[in-house]
Amino acid sequence: MTDQHDKSAGWVTFDPDLKIVDCTVRDGGLCNAHKFEDGFFKGVYDTCVAGGIDYMEVGYKADKKLFPGDGNGPWKFSSEEDIRREVGDNDTNLKLCAMADTGRTNLDDILPKNESVLDLIRVATYIHQIPAALEIAKDAKDKGYEVALNLMAVSTVPDYELDNGLETLVDVQEIDFLYVVDSFGSLYYEQIGDLIERYAKTGKTLGIHAHNNQQLAYANTMYAAINGVKMLDTTLMGMGRGAGNCPTELLVGFLKNPKFNLRPILDFVQNTMFPLSQDVDWGYSIPYMITGHQNEHPRAAIALRDGDRKDDYVGFYDEITAI
Repeated sequence: MTDQHDKSAGWVTFDPDLKIVDCTVRDGGLCNAHKFEDGFFKGVYDTCVAGGIDYMEVGYKADKKLFPGDGNGPWKFSSEEDIRREVGDNDTNLKLCAMADTGRTNLDDILPKNESVLDLIRVATYIHQIPAALEIAKDAKDKGYEVALNLMAVSTVPDYELDNGLETLVDVQEIDFLYVVDSFGSLYYEQIGDLIERYAKTGKTLGIHAHNNQQLAYANTMYAAINGVKMLDTTLMGMGRGAGNCPTELLVGFLKNPKFNLRPILDFVQNTMFPLSQDVDWGYSIPYMITGHQNEHPRAAIALRDGDRKDDYVGFYDEITAI
């Protein structure tokens, strides 16, 4: 009988440094312009608390001057007032975080930590934006937050350019967590492993954010956890942009960690997420698979799924491969 604690067995049974970051409201909000029904946010929050989840991402810190308020729900902006209306002072073990997109965030909207219930600011950036992203990271760190840097769309970045970008991060003290992000759901575990090795040279604690275009978000997240990545992004029932993300319930079941409680998570999935999935489109489908295979942004597949030929797989394949 194989020892469950043997890494070669593929199990991660207990690691106090492993953290789950539930991104349902933020990444899931990309499916419906962040316009969730009343009670949804609080339901996710209560589920994360009851389930022993470590972090919950409340949404974006988007600049209202760049995005019309009437076109987006409140979690596009995640004001302190809106967050506190849902969670009060957050007197729980659950940490809260928000995402600041480089070039789309007003730093004045990020309050000092002693005035906010947020704990972590996650800075999303493309490789060419790293200098601007580090300005956000420094501002957040100076204000008292934990800081993560999420390098997006790295599957499209040449190796030399990625290595040069990573080298600039080695001595940056403001970054607590550095994320491998499979933005297009195009990466296989061997590529995830290669990225982990290269990212680890920065000396940062690593995280992973995987998309499910090829039904590999869960597998790639498991692989990352087994190979030293500590911050694991998930969403309830996999809700997220396009093909979605690694499902929270799947990863909780895999980790076999006594701090997690699967039952309240399944209850919320059954009673809220499944009904929502009947009205809002997300999750694996052939068009998302095609963009994943082609290492393309899923925007074309999202547009197809929103139209009247959502299941025209062959026509869509011909269009994408012609491009």
